[in-house]
Amino acid sequence: MLTAMMLAGFFFLLFLSADGMHSEQNCSYQDVLNHLKMTKTNELYSMTRPVKNHKRSTRVALEVLLFAILDVVEKDQKFIPYVWTVMRWHNEYISWDPNQFCGIDNVSLPAETLWKPDLTIEEMIEKDKAPATLYITMNDKGFVEYHNDLVLVSTCRMRVYKFPFDIQKCNLSFKSFTFTIKDIRLQASDNSSEATEWSRDLMRTQYEWLFINLTVTAINGTELVDQDIIVYTITMKRRSALYIVNFLVPVLFFLCLDLSSFMISDAGNEKLSFKVTVLLALTVLQLILNEILPASSNMIPLIVIYCIGIFALMLLSLVETIFVMYLMEKDAASQDKETDQDGSLREDCIKHCKANFNSCHEDVQKWTQATFIYNVSGGETPPEQVPAAKQVRMKLHFN
Repeated sequence: MLTAMMLAGFFFLLFLSADGMHSEQNCSYQDVLNHLKMTKTNELYSMTRPVKNHKRSTRVALEVLLFAILDVVEKDQKFIPYVWTVMRWHNEYISWDPNQFCGIDNVSLPAETLWKPDLTIEEMIEKDKAPATLYITMNDKGFVEYHNDLVLVSTCRMRVYKFPFDIQKCNLSFKSFTFTIKDIRLQASDNSSEATEWSRDLMRTQYEWLFINLTVTAINGTELVDQDIIVYTITMKRRSALYIVNFLVPVLFFLCLDLSSFMISDAGNEKLSFKVTVLLALTVLQLILNEILPASSNMIPLIVIYCIGIFALMLLSLVETIFVMYLMEKDAASQDKETDQDGSLREDCIKHCKANFNSCHEDVQKWTQATFIYNVSGGETPPEQVPAAKQVRMKLHFN
């Protein structure tokens, strides 16, 4: 009896030690990979779409979050965001029991080891500048998850009619580059409200823009378009305070300066030079504005109309100043001409009197004598005629 009990205890200890050795041997990630036959000699998982029946499509869940707005180039109509993308799909060749591997329920391995969906962005015009993610994660149920960060240089049609109070909407359209709806079906992991809230929490920088929302739109493939497309629309509003202070207000100040120049005297050229200087300053601001706004805009922006209107008012003011100065110079020239004519008439009269001084002197003497005889015969001497004769004689004698 005692021997039987000792033998049973021995076998029990042997079983515990064997179980402990077995569990210790299967507690590494490599054991899981060996169980899945994912070794260098077996490249099956990384070469083909992970389905056991090719007629069955692979459903790929996509999640996109906006991390930063790096730049918006209105002139070139480019939008440069920094986004986080997460893709999830099911690999039918992957599964294991975590209890057999010390509770390991997920494994990370190099990204090139497994097949990945070849999603691309339609609006992307330059290669992604961010380094690609090196690892991919899979769990015991066969679901694979791939995180990637993208710095995108994408096209975006800018609507600058209300610049600098404009609101821009830029799209990021994700689709498969090779596979059709028979192979891959795309679906969004989150709705618009969730994507907007999470993006607002993750946002680190917004450049000169204010992030409003992120809209998610799923376009299912049809016979005409045989691919699923998920469109993420980023809506953002420009911060206009800096443009108001640095552009709109100075342009208005230039107009006020031009109006104040009416108090400058028109006698000199200071008024004209002042107006030309202010007009040139406004032209410089218009050149700066031309460098910002895209030339391909279908509608003339309101700020351009604003600048053209003020430029036209200042130009009319300059033309009015030139016209007034022209009239003043013309009037001064006519007055000088009249003065010269009066002087020439006086000179002619003096010359005529000097030439005929002798005849004029005899006529004055005769007129004086007749006046004197008349006064003596009449017994009176008119006091007004004699001094007048004397004045004529004195003037002629003086000249």
